[in-house]
Amino acid sequence: MGPHPAVAAIRLAVRRVLHDLLTEHRAPGAHPRASTHETPPPLVLVACSGGADSMALASALAFEAPKLGVRAGGVTIDHGLQPGSDLRAAEVVLRLRELGLDPVDSVTVSVGRAGGPEAAARDARYAALDTTAEHHGAAAVLLGHTRDDQAETVLLGLARGSGIRSLSGMAAVSGADGRYRRPFLELDRQTARKACMVQSLPVWDDPHNADPSYTRSRLRHEGLPALEKALGKGVVEALARTARLSRDDADALDTWATQAEATVRDADGHLECARLYALPPAVRRRVLRRAAIAAGAPAGSLFARHIEEVDRLITGWRGQRAINLPGKVVARRQGGRLVIRQG
Repeated sequence: MGPHPAVAAIRLAVRRVLHDLLTEHRAPGAHPRASTHETPPPLVLVACSGGADSMALASALAFEAPKLGVRAGGVTIDHGLQPGSDLRAAEVVLRLRELGLDPVDSVTVSVGRAGGPEAAARDARYAALDTTAEHHGAAAVLLGHTRDDQAETVLLGLARGSGIRSLSGMAAVSGADGRYRRPFLELDRQTARKACMVQSLPVWDDPHNADPSYTRSRLRHEGLPALEKALGKGVVEALARTARLSRDDADALDTWATQAEATVRDADGHLECARLYALPPAVRRRVLRRAAIAAGAPAGSLFARHIEEVDRLITGWRGQRAINLPGKVVARRQGGRLVIRQG
């Protein structure tokens, strides 16, 4: 008799990701597996909070990695935002070691205030994961985001009104050199929780996930249930599908913008307004965004409204003044050229 369907589902999802990593590890230029005495097998870490999603992911990694000759380890991040968070982190380390993962690290981070509490915690967490992965030479870090998380991310992007890239949600592969992998983006949250239950894995429920002061928590417990009540149970799956389709479209437009960028510059490298005007708006605004970032505007602070203002220097030129952008970058029209540089 095979494993419970939920357990089989999480293991298959992880197995697919590990196969991808091994294929990359053995790609031309990498050492073949026959020489593993010279090049050790890749190390894969799981980022684990102790919650159902990441515990299910850790259990699947612990089961699948040895079968494929992959080393498996784990890391838990202590954000220090709740009393006893250090004890929780120690418990997670113990659970991961009991699963057979090695190495297992616990990293304490200091959460700032920039961008709000959720964004600050996320930034601190990813910085710590990057540092840990580099310290151990890990090929990848697995993250337990599920299809439900993806649906929430799409709705948050829709609420911000920041364009198709924001509707793309989380990528299955992201980070420097594809460091971050999300095996569970096609699985729902309930599957992960069920897998923990049938394997008798203890699960920690973060009180922040039920705290209505957090936007994502309100969306999870109030927004999505209301949408499902009004539109039916397929909302989460439809939103996740929207993310996949949006990502494909956004990637195509990004490629188009990269190609178009070379055609809108004159011999001196300046942006020509007439050539920019001839581009489709979605492509033109991507070119403008890239130019602003290249001039020093921080990508995370550059919003759609900023690019729309710069775009009006092209499409609605009435002699208006220069546009101030984040990072002390200034965009102005000089004759038939658009100049974007630090003021």
